[in-house]
Amino acid sequence: MTTTGTTAFNMEFTELAEEAWERAGREMRTGYDLRTARRSLNLMTIEWANRGINMWTIETGTITLTPGLATYALPLDTIDLLDHVIRTQANNSSTQADLSITRISVSTYATIPNKLVQGRPIQVWIQRLSGETNPTDIVLSGNITSTDTSITLSSVLGLAGSGFIRLGTEDIYYTYISGNVLGGVFRGQNNTTAAAQTDGTAVFVPQLPAVTVWPTPDNSQQYQFVYYRMRRIQDAGAGVQTSDMNFRFLPCVVAGLAYYIAMKVPELQGRLDMLKRVYDEQYTLAAQEDREKATLRLVPRIAFIGGGT
Repeated sequence: MTTTGTTAFNMEFTELAEEAWERAGREMRTGYDLRTARRSLNLMTIEWANRGINMWTIETGTITLTPGLATYALPLDTIDLLDHVIRTQANNSSTQADLSITRISVSTYATIPNKLVQGRPIQVWIQRLSGETNPTDIVLSGNITSTDTSITLSSVLGLAGSGFIRLGTEDIYYTYISGNVLGGVFRGQNNTTAAAQTDGTAVFVPQLPAVTVWPTPDNSQQYQFVYYRMRRIQDAGAGVQTSDMNFRFLPCVVAGLAYYIAMKVPELQGRLDMLKRVYDEQYTLAAQEDREKATLRLVPRIAFIGGGT
């Protein structure tokens, strides 16, 4: 007898839900059973992001830095950045270098005396915001063109001293407020296009995940912020899509989904302890396999303290 010669096994969400219900101790009978399983799976994948790094969700990205602009939006589904460098390239040169940039906390960034100084960025503050967009009672006062670098609003009450606003489909970054005027404006941020806006356009405040570098980039050479990010696991979907995860996690997702389902069904409560043990075991096995396997080499730093002879 011959083998199949294929290694393409995967499971649509409907199959995952059926297997999970059966492990929990009941057949999936209704559309609501499928809907509640989908909701549980979405919650469980968020739990996985809180447990640690999911290797298949690591992606690389590049942001070309603009002279005079310190803050840049990240993709909305970004959970956190794992590593990052500043890539330098002299003007009209094919030579580049990747240089380390140190991650700092909001407290450290807040104590930097002069945040406007320009040079090659050496520090980065990462703002892990939700990606939600908040409405305001503020509207645009007067028309603006796609190239205007100051924006007059009906009010600035509730706006941060610097940050992002959204007018129509355009995300805009402003660096300061003077009266009711947003100044130091950078148009077309977050991969949006600068566009003319009319008087009375509603102002929204997007809570964009972002990075703020220091010093602010200068124009002595081209800088790029190159990063490796951990993104959110994609939603469960409508039932016909396969799961956004490495195949090694399929036993874990079935075991975890069975446990989540059993928590919601009174007649299945007696199976909770067993289902929880199986879920934890399967997650441990998958997480231990889904890890970086590069060699770790530690080099002590040699330092001399004191100047005595």
